[in-house]
Amino acid sequence: MTLEASMPIPAERLAKNSVGLAHIVFFVVAAAAPLTAVVGASPAAFAFGNGAGVPGAFVLAGLLYLVFSVGFTAMGRHVGGAGAFYTYITQGIGKPAGVGGALMALVTYSAVQIAVYALFGVFMAGAIAPLGLDLPWWVWAYVALLVVMVCGQRNIAFSGAILGVCMIAEIAILLLLDLGILFAGGGPEGIGFTSFAPATVFSPGLGVALVFVVGSFIGFEATAIFGEEAENPEKTIPRATYVAVLLITLFYAFSTWAIVQFYGPTKVQETAAAGLETFYFAASDAVLGAWASQIMNVLLITSLFACVLSFHNTLNRYFFALGREGLALRALGKVHEKHGSPHVAGLVQSAVAAAILLLFILAGADPYAVVFSWMSALAVIGILAVQALVSVAIILFFRRNATGYGVWTTMVAPAVALIGLLGSLLLVTSNLFLLSGSESPIVASFPYAMVAVGLAGAAFAVWISKARPEHYASLGKVFE
Repeated sequence: MTLEASMPIPAERLAKNSVGLAHIVFFVVAAAAPLTAVVGASPAAFAFGNGAGVPGAFVLAGLLYLVFSVGFTAMGRHVGGAGAFYTYITQGIGKPAGVGGALMALVTYSAVQIAVYALFGVFMAGAIAPLGLDLPWWVWAYVALLVVMVCGQRNIAFSGAILGVCMIAEIAILLLLDLGILFAGGGPEGIGFTSFAPATVFSPGLGVALVFVVGSFIGFEATAIFGEEAENPEKTIPRATYVAVLLITLFYAFSTWAIVQFYGPTKVQETAAAGLETFYFAASDAVLGAWASQIMNVLLITSLFACVLSFHNTLNRYFFALGREGLALRALGKVHEKHGSPHVAGLVQSAVAAAILLLFILAGADPYAVVFSWMSALAVIGILAVQALVSVAIILFFRRNATGYGVWTTMVAPAVALIGLLGSLLLVTSNLFLLSGSESPIVASFPYAMVAVGLAGAAFAVWISKARPEHYASLGKVFE
């Protein structure tokens, strides 16, 4: 990235009052990709983690993010704009940490985007090939990239509407399966609630289960990143944050609890281990019929599209924030005259994603075992590290600014969240093999690479402070 100017950048603003609470919730839940997370990620948590205790693990992760949201939403009333975590860390810890956190967030969300593009290509190629059009996975990945880019150029409400439809469809098919299991009286062991009993949840394997579970919550920061475009952001953003986290938690916990009832608490772990790919589809065939599995396959594709569209919009606003701050090309901070969208940022970050995908393609990397798995592991490490930095920033911000909030909001909740996030990060780094499916030295280097990215960003900020002191003084103030 290059420094474009030493003077504060003119505050070009995104379109105000473009999105309401529902749109923002759609963005967050779509980024979480409910169908992909439940059908794709939870079988591994069942097989390698705490078995029947997985629903309880989702509740624990949800509680962690609800506690994190206490300070997160409170600080959001005092700092705002499209910078999201960058703005929080800058205002709380300092400008070097803020720039470092911004680069870490960019790497994190770029990794998510690349991972989902690859998985979309795999599923799409498999779905279309039987129809006579047998194309490589990367062709469909690039098709998705182009469509997502076009959608991102429009007003944010346009993407919100698409995400809403996709989200409702994927939740509906899973709810049909869940309710079908319950109406049938469960499986061979009937219906029970041992999945939420402490002895089951905190059984051996909880740490491994949390590695997969925590990753399912990536993206809920989108509530803050759309603050500049939200209607009545002081109320909308906090409400959207709590609604989104609660919705994700309850839905994941309920869906995984239902599948435990189908297979039985004593059999669910070995069943998942015997067939990760067929774990949910076998239940769907038995409870609803083959038609439901076919629909589920289609909705997996739309779920992935909704997920990557959501992260595209999030990344756009990070690029936009850095452009408007003068930390990257100034053109990135421009908004579309008609749609009020960060259209230049969208074009640039789509080009970056296309180039990274090309590198994987030229290297002959397997789209699932390497591109998706490795990039997902990198993203989970990155988001936990950035969220931990935000927790520190919240504590420091409220220590310096008297806002009238109680000690629970300003100190206790952020501290508890910080401990939980650091613990989760330790679990992830110590179980990278399970998360990525690889013992490659490259994967093992991911935690150190993320630290290096953060330090590089901080060093860049320090350089600005010496080379462009006037510009350095303006960092973090564009969004005030």
